[in-house]
Amino acid sequence: MLQTNLKHVETAAQYRELIASNEKVAIVCGRMGPMCIPVYGVMEALSPKYPDVAFYDMEFDSQVGRETIRSLPETRNFNGLPFTVYFRNGKVVAATSSIQTKGQVKEILDRHLATEASASAAL
Repeated sequence: MLQTNLKHVETAAQYRELIASNEKVAIVCGRMGPMCIPVYGVMEALSPKYPDVAFYDMEFDSQVGRETIRSLPETRNFNGLPFTVYFRNGKVVAATSSIQTKGQVKEILDRHLATEASASAAL
């Protein structure tokens, strides 16, 4: 299990339930390494500002990581860690790889997942 303050996705069944039961989801799939830790921190910092988004992490090297995030068509050509995938209504609306700044993550959240109220609160 990753040592973050995010909620963790540990099984494929949990992943499917998460995507099916939440309109907006952001999952960071990575390791406890130098490219991933800053992204976990960004997600932890932004999560209170986007209460309608379910923020989770997932271990990159786990079976669930291989079966889910790493097997998505949107991540097929990714090389850098972490893989961050944003879902809305069960569909992938954005996916990034490698380190992301708070501004980059906020831009994706505002464009694809935020309501006007949460985008204004995040300013």
